[in-house]
Amino acid sequence: MTDFERLRATLPTGLWIDGAQTDPIDGGTFPVYDPATGTLIADVADAGGKDAMRALDSAAAVQEEWAATAPRQRSIILRSAWEKVIERTDDLALLMTMEMGKALPESRGEVNYGAEFLRWFSEEAVRIQGRYTTSPSGSGRIMVTKVPVGPTLAVTPWNFPLAMGTRKIGPALAAGCTIIVKPAEDTPLTMLLLAEIFAEAGLPAGVLSVLPASNAAAVTEPLLADPRLRKVTFTGSTRVGKILIEQSAQQVLRTSMELGGNAPFVVFDDADIDAAVEGAMAAKMRNGGEACTAANRLIVANSVREEFTTKLTDRIAALTVGPGSDDGTNVGPLVNEKQRRNVASLVDDAVAAGARVRTGGKSVDGPGYFFQPTVLDEVPANARIVREEIFGPVAAITGFDTEAEGVAAANDTEYGLAAYIYTQNVDRAFRVADKLESGMVGVNRGVISDVAAPFGGVKQSGLGSEGGTEGIEEYLETKYIGFASGQ
Repeated sequence: MTDFERLRATLPTGLWIDGAQTDPIDGGTFPVYDPATGTLIADVADAGGKDAMRALDSAAAVQEEWAATAPRQRSIILRSAWEKVIERTDDLALLMTMEMGKALPESRGEVNYGAEFLRWFSEEAVRIQGRYTTSPSGSGRIMVTKVPVGPTLAVTPWNFPLAMGTRKIGPALAAGCTIIVKPAEDTPLTMLLLAEIFAEAGLPAGVLSVLPASNAAAVTEPLLADPRLRKVTFTGSTRVGKILIEQSAQQVLRTSMELGGNAPFVVFDDADIDAAVEGAMAAKMRNGGEACTAANRLIVANSVREEFTTKLTDRIAALTVGPGSDDGTNVGPLVNEKQRRNVASLVDDAVAAGARVRTGGKSVDGPGYFFQPTVLDEVPANARIVREEIFGPVAAITGFDTEAEGVAAANDTEYGLAAYIYTQNVDRAFRVADKLESGMVGVNRGVISDVAAPFGGVKQSGLGSEGGTEGIEEYLETKYIGFASGQ
């Protein structure tokens, strides 16, 4: 029996409601496939609206008790969950690779990264603060406290099946909120296993529910319409985020939205080119390019563009494509055929518009959803690939001459999640970082995600921040209590 066959035999595949697996009321299932082979991994319970109400009934029933649980006890449970996730690194990493496709070393990295949100917010749970002071007029006392928002709906994406869940579950539980998670249809198994781990860590029944579903709206719409739900947090496309924002307005819900990106990677003429290439490899090829923070547009000073492009092309052409579980694989498959077709369409459009293919550019023949690691140079401004999120292993390079032109090109997008700049001039680094219309900026570094830092965007890349000391605030309401003088 292989490691995955052993793991698959014990995987939870039902809905997770009230602290245990359960069948959907309507009894349906949907298939989850291995993107490296197209073969079936498992049939998973398919939640519907009635199941969503069961989960909300459970969450609402224990919300008051969970909010009243001592912060230290909430902290202990999160810390225990962190320990158990780390203990099961190999299982979680293998499962993510099988259902999402990323190379196994990347999956192991995600387990460590995702687990850190549980440890970080276990520490933040005991540091929720308010204030007490005399009003300026002297007429009374001001007490400000923080209270949990309440039952929360989290909708998570397929590209980071563990970390995008822990980044929401961690602060919600730390703040005293119950939470219902609707994982992506392509990758529900990792979240179901995480729910089981939380139960082993001592999380009370009803505090966390997981509802895999083939029809997301069937689950989210009745939840968003129910006044007992008080918050929705979503990571995914701007298109879907707008729909959820519109629907959430009917109950005036708190919202956190981490939406689409179109990250510029700006290389100035004074940059360390070798360091910039190394950073571009991380910013572009991490997770096979299937990341909202991935460098989408490589904007390179014309005086160094050929050197940068040649060195980057050599590095990308040397990458090994294959099943993520194979030794030596650098780039796994895309998550499904639809995603591969979209990447191919963006590349074909750019080439038709005048871009030059330096390496790759095609889908890989055979089973699975593989696409060649690709470098495009001389990409024109009217190409779709400059405007749309690629979510694949394709580096699109354009040039600029002056600093002002580089900044203008970087900001020429409706999105503003992440941006990257490479320069050895400290004054320029601060100056450009200030001018970039982005929620996060990496200076001479290609990976900026950090559990201790706020993660969020501006413009159409979203609302609110996840991670850092800011992350827990998304799950807390501010309450003011006024006392008469002398009290």
